[in-house]
Amino acid sequence: MKTLGVIFSNIHDKEINELTSKRTLASIPFGGRYRLIDFVLSNMVNSGITKVGVITKMNYQSLMDHLGSGKHWDLSRKNGGLMMLPPYGASDRSLYKSRFDAICGIETFLKRSDEEYVVMSDCDAVCNFNFGDVLQKHIENHADITVIVRKVRADSLEKRMRTAVSYNADMRVTKVVNSDKLAGEKNLFTNMLVVTRSFLLRLIENAQDWGYSSFSRDVLVRGCDEHRIFAYEYDGYFASVDSLANYYTHSLELLDKNKRDELFYKDGANIYTKVRDSAPCRMIGNAKVSNSLIADGCVIEGTVSNSILFRGVKVAKGAVISDSIVFQDTEIGEETKLHCVIADKAVRVLGGRILSGHQTHPYFIAKGTVI
Repeated sequence: MKTLGVIFSNIHDKEINELTSKRTLASIPFGGRYRLIDFVLSNMVNSGITKVGVITKMNYQSLMDHLGSGKHWDLSRKNGGLMMLPPYGASDRSLYKSRFDAICGIETFLKRSDEEYVVMSDCDAVCNFNFGDVLQKHIENHADITVIVRKVRADSLEKRMRTAVSYNADMRVTKVVNSDKLAGEKNLFTNMLVVTRSFLLRLIENAQDWGYSSFSRDVLVRGCDEHRIFAYEYDGYFASVDSLANYYTHSLELLDKNKRDELFYKDGANIYTKVRDSAPCRMIGNAKVSNSLIADGCVIEGTVSNSILFRGVKVAKGAVISDSIVFQDTEIGEETKLHCVIADKAVRVLGGRILSGHQTHPYFIAKGTVI
């Protein structure tokens, strides 16, 4: 099954402003040494997809630095491979304003591809998922679109716009609802789907005549009767990173070995990232580390517990870090205490500081800040 991958790198930037003011959502660090795009990109590669286009928009320099030629995902190829797609909408060549506008903007890329199916995904989905099964179901159902859903108790979620999907016993979608007032157990759209390329091109070519401007509203919500839309249920580990609180919660979930193993090593499918050759972590003197993920290049003289430290973090003597996430090249001074804190890249917290947030509202320190 020749399949093309399309990744939206910026769709949810506004929902997590703290971490996307100087980077795209796709390049947000996650899990000590990964970026959010690593998960969807690895899922596509593990599913045999060898041609992937990444739709960019703004603040994508760090994303380009991270992805490079795609060699770390085995996507540095003469035919296919990894491609960065320009951030322009279709009509006036300005930055795209919606998902559908972004899709119309890559019409030429889609036309020049010869793959029969397209897998499209956002970067807010952290999971280890093989698209092979859903592709097979998509073909068997002669579907135009197959949306990947997961069962969630909607009343436990933050009040933000969600897409809920209803379907019959044959998995044919009968209703799609966009709402911020969902309650009870719902089948929520994961922002991952499979679409037949010829059908997608037909949508683009007829968008103006049909009055289509929103993929969710015009294609999914209003198209249940007109198009062959099916659902595929995913019941594995899934984290939706769509707010700072969710980012904090799902990051610290990785301290649970069972969840960590399911995400990174499910059925032998690994998650790949850019390889950096750094010195191993050093723990000096009376340093203490417990139940934490510590990346290479860190130097620890203090105490770290229930936390995640990215590459090159320095924790001075007497410093205590608990239930926190500390990004790359951050320095924590002597006798400083951090609790429920997210410290972005290259932060300096001087000695004797006490900073604390809460598990439902972590304290955030912006990139490059000195405290």
